[in-house]
Amino acid sequence: MKNYLGEFEELILLTIGVLGNEAYGVGIKDEMHERTSKKPSIGALHTGLQRLETKGYIESWEGGATSERGGRKKRYYKLTNLGMETLQKAHEIRNEMFNDLTKLAWNG
Repeated sequence: MKNYLGEFEELILLTIGVLGNEAYGVGIKDEMHERTSKKPSIGALHTGLQRLETKGYIESWEGGATSERGGRKKRYYKLTNLGMETLQKAHEIRNEMFNDLTKLAWNG
């Protein structure tokens, strides 16, 4: 892979992909917790999101202000083509290695 993708970054990318148009900070954090039982801090999540955006794997934009957020805007995220390609490559590598592991385990 061109850039290293850590487990936490991969989980963020997967979560953004799952959430689609509803991928924003707290929503990503809640979905990650629901699916993995991990509780990332909002600070760690935002650092990861910034890193992924710098690498070109995601894009962000501000939504409209809402009254339930005291007039503050949500920042939404989406996967870029590069982000999706990177996820697919990571998936392929994991599958290849798991298949090789399975072959060795059954033959060993």
